[in-house]
Amino acid sequence: MNQNLRHKKQGKSFLKMVLVRALFCAAFMYGGASFAQVKASTNVSEMTIGEELLYQIEVETDSASLVVFPEGATFLPLEVLESYGIDTAYTDNKINLIKKYGLTQFDSGAFTIPPQKIILNNNTVFTDSLAVVVNPVVIDTLNQGLYDIKPIISVEKSARNFWQILLGIMVLLGLVGFLLYWFVWRKKPLTQEEQEALLPPYDRAKLALKQLDDQKYLESDAYKAYYSELTLAIRKYLDEKVYNHALESTTDELIERLRLLKDGNQIDLSSETIKNLESIFKRADLVKFAKSAPNKELAKFDRQTIDEEIDRVKAVLPEPNEEEKLLNQQYKAAQARKKKRRKIAISAFLVVALLLVTFVGFGLKYGFGYVKDTILGNNSLELLEGSWVRSDYGFPPISITTPQVLKRVQTDTTNQAVATTTFNFGSLGDNLNIRVQTTTLKNQQPQDSINLLAVAEKAILDLEAKGVSNIFIKNDKFVTPNNAEGLKTFGTAQFPIGAADNTVPGQYMLLHFTTQNIIQEIGVFWHKNDAYASEIVARIENSIELKPTAE
Repeated sequence: MNQNLRHKKQGKSFLKMVLVRALFCAAFMYGGASFAQVKASTNVSEMTIGEELLYQIEVETDSASLVVFPEGATFLPLEVLESYGIDTAYTDNKINLIKKYGLTQFDSGAFTIPPQKIILNNNTVFTDSLAVVVNPVVIDTLNQGLYDIKPIISVEKSARNFWQILLGIMVLLGLVGFLLYWFVWRKKPLTQEEQEALLPPYDRAKLALKQLDDQKYLESDAYKAYYSELTLAIRKYLDEKVYNHALESTTDELIERLRLLKDGNQIDLSSETIKNLESIFKRADLVKFAKSAPNKELAKFDRQTIDEEIDRVKAVLPEPNEEEKLLNQQYKAAQARKKKRRKIAISAFLVVALLLVTFVGFGLKYGFGYVKDTILGNNSLELLEGSWVRSDYGFPPISITTPQVLKRVQTDTTNQAVATTTFNFGSLGDNLNIRVQTTTLKNQQPQDSINLLAVAEKAILDLEAKGVSNIFIKNDKFVTPNNAEGLKTFGTAQFPIGAADNTVPGQYMLLHFTTQNIIQEIGVFWHKNDAYASEIVARIENSIELKPTAE
């Protein structure tokens, strides 16, 4: 009986071995992957805070295999400093791939690098987890003494700096005086247009006809331009000496006005003159609007006719009497006084502006501001116009541009379930407070999703715990310039200020993102009545980018 039982057990062991081999062969054939060896190692098992640890993955497989190494936030709680290139070595039909990562950690303690997933064709292979000890920086207090912080030393302002400023102001005054003389008070030579404008209307009309001949429009068959300037010359003359609406009147309106002036004995124009002008004006209208092309000889004849009619109009115009001449002289004198007053006003304005700029400059140098906000102690304008800094914070990196560099904040490391990294500028109640925070949930399973609404609610509760009150909440979807999606929580609130129960009305913006077991938060808080805060916040908001790995 025992012998039969022994034979049965041997049969079962043989059957199990056959099944295992069959399953292995089936998996091997299904995955299409050839034989591979995967090893993971580190250059050291212990490191100092902030030191670079080299993590190496070595894969030995066939040369035809497709290998995908891990990227992203897969090395937490360690951060990736740099992802190095892949080294390749060939041996017979095998290929040896070596991938290195530069890792670091800024907290001391014992950490475990989790197993890393390697994709080999259609199969997934995991490395072994590795333990790493991060030691704090040891300070030798025996050979290197500790000293108190040195007190602030007040330094007197150098008189040399004052003389430099005074010299700069004198140079600026001299420059402004020269510019005033050159552009305002200096008697400038007249341009050709200004010289023509000073000519009497008759001389200007004759000059326009001469310039028309110089253009040689008829040689290039430019009849439209030719008749436009021809009729404009006589219209301008009539506008100044006969009828002051001649330029904007139509041909029929102008001819009708000339007939009325003749019938009313206001100007002794002959019927032949009016008829000639009407004929030329109507022919010009056909050329300009109906694209008519008259004979060149007729065009030359029209030019000669206009020249003669200008002389006839001048001949019938009455000579100005002494009263009109006196009024003309008085008008010129009034225009000269007006021009002089205008120069004085421009000079006075520039001098006042210079004094104002000088006052603002001294105010900025000795503690005053050139704007009201700076005088009242609001430094938002200085932050807005200062040199902004773009940097990456936390891991996975949050790339953001801020007016000042965010400083790392020491956080509680006793909580074994949560690891938090915080960078901050300012504080609640200041003109501007910026916070960038990365939280790693160590007990979070990869298949479990993170509810960003719940995360935002907890952030609001944290604000209330810090004394923020009357919080008005709005939620909206947020997408970064590099298409990372998250949740935007924003609104108004009362921020605590000072040690007493004083508050200041403010606004806030919370941006939350999540990836695997990581929560990333950007918080911006500012005064509601700050005129420059909205521009600062918009610039910060438009600069946010989430990076999968450190560059």
